[in-house]
Amino acid sequence: MGYPRQEMEEMWRRWTAANEAAEAANDWTGLGDFYTEDAHYAWTVGHHGEFAARGRQDIIDHVLVFEMIGFEGWTYPYEKVVIDDSRGEVVGYWSQVTPFTDEAGRRIQTNGLGCSWFRYAGDFKWSEQMDLFDVDDVQGVLKKLNRLGLLSDAFKARQQRYIDGTAPGSRFV
Repeated sequence: MGYPRQEMEEMWRRWTAANEAAEAANDWTGLGDFYTEDAHYAWTVGHHGEFAARGRQDIIDHVLVFEMIGFEGWTYPYEKVVIDDSRGEVVGYWSQVTPFTDEAGRRIQTNGLGCSWFRYAGDFKWSEQMDLFDVDDVQGVLKKLNRLGLLSDAFKARQQRYIDGTAPGSRFV
C-alpha cells in the first residue's frame, strides 16, 4: 500500500529527530511511540538465526531497554535513506559509532553500514522493522573494546544473561 511522499518524508524526519534525541539522552524508550501495537521488529544474528520482538511493548522492553544496556554514548547516525512511497517502505543506512577513540584519536566504530528496513503503517508509525548488519564486525568492535578495558560492567552483565539463558524475552526464530 502506498502513502503520500510528503507524509513518508515527514515520518523519516520525525524518526531521525527522535533517534538523535534518544542518543543524546541515552534513553531509547520514546521510540516506542513510533510502532503500531502489533509491530514486528527483527534482526539477524549471524549463523544463530534471527531475533524477533512482537508488539510495541515487547519492542520497548527488549529492544529499546534491555538491548541498549552497555551501549550508552553509542550513536547510530543515518547516512542514507531510500523511501519507496508506492510500497510504503523505507530503508535507512546507518553507522555504529562508539564514544571511545583509538590510539590515533579516531572514534571506534564498525566498518561499513548497517541498514534498517521499515514498513510504514500510516499515522506516523512503523508496523515492521528488520535490521541487517555485519554481526562479525560488531563482535570485532566489542572484542577490541574489551581488550582496551572499555566495556562496562552493565554490558558484561547483560551478555552474561544471554549466556545463562535469562535475558528477558530472549528468543530466536
